[in-house]
Amino acid sequence: MYKQVSLKSYVDADCLAEPLDQTVVCDLPARQEIKRILIIKWGGMGDIVMSTAAIEDIRQAFPQAVLHLNTLPAWQSLFADDPRFERVWGMNLQQKSGRWRIYRQWLAEVAAMQYDLIIDLQTNDKSRLLLSLLRLSGRAPRWLLGNHARFPYTVRQIHALPQAHSFQILQQTLITAGIPALTTGPKLAVSAAAQATAEQLLEMHGLLSQPFAVFLCGSHAGMVTKRWGSEQYAALVTHCIARGERVVLLGGKDEAEACAQIASRHPAQVVNLCGQTPLLAVPAICARAQYIVANDTGTAHLAATTATPMVVLCGPTNPLRVKPVGAQIFALQLDVPCKNCYAKQCCHHSCMRQLTPDKVLPYLPEVKHPHA
Repeated sequence: MYKQVSLKSYVDADCLAEPLDQTVVCDLPARQEIKRILIIKWGGMGDIVMSTAAIEDIRQAFPQAVLHLNTLPAWQSLFADDPRFERVWGMNLQQKSGRWRIYRQWLAEVAAMQYDLIIDLQTNDKSRLLLSLLRLSGRAPRWLLGNHARFPYTVRQIHALPQAHSFQILQQTLITAGIPALTTGPKLAVSAAAQATAEQLLEMHGLLSQPFAVFLCGSHAGMVTKRWGSEQYAALVTHCIARGERVVLLGGKDEAEACAQIASRHPAQVVNLCGQTPLLAVPAICARAQYIVANDTGTAHLAATTATPMVVLCGPTNPLRVKPVGAQIFALQLDVPCKNCYAKQCCHHSCMRQLTPDKVLPYLPEVKHPHA
């Protein structure tokens, strides 16, 4: 029998508590010569979506500048109709085969565009390497901004936040450069086509006139320990049915098996849309839901762009670092001794197995009539 452990909940005030240094090292928005800006952001989908708050602040700080975004090809569709960017381009910098050929292509592309400012929101070893090569070749712009006070960046922050939530790390980077960090949550431009796709799917399954919840029950295949588990989600579906709700499952190919297992338990009440939606249709569907229950997954950050209440279930990852940003969102985590282990495999998985549906139920909002 499991030992009783306490359940902790986390809100933005808990996760974004690190004091930010308001010192402006260089007031970049005051530089009239900055007319063309490149923003670099690769990483996972959650990181990309979270960075859109910083992107919005950059857009507001440089209203007349031309903005380009360099991201991974997988995430270009998130910005397909984003009016903030003149251009969104990507290269697969993660592949190992032909790595240096791709690096040379990237360097040539950046140099050819003659940017006045490059804002590195990725700031990892790879982006620092590429920007260092660009600078050493004499083809870098005068202004290079990142969240490390080291070469190759020419605007260097005084106060680093290595242990803070990634949202605050982005904010601190902007403040250092005189860019007001005012946007409090991720901001995406959901196209009319994505909205129409969402409406069609909901109408097809009779969900426009019925209350429903959304479950984001998967995670990246390389970190399955973040998953609450099909058994737990299927048990929660039973409670949702008793509340008069249906359930919609969303996710990508890595989550397909888990979603199929849950849907098979309640075929009449569960609508499995896993793998059937373009990325921007996900927030459009979530916006119509009563609430969302999610693992710590990139799709949860995508759902966080809506006003729909969301409960994020954490176990091996630290909610103080990974919680999606938003006042409508809180994270739950059992206070087990091995929490925040970030292990990719676990023989007991007690952080998730002991987090039973009855512990989650009190955090779900009351059922309301469907949105008009």
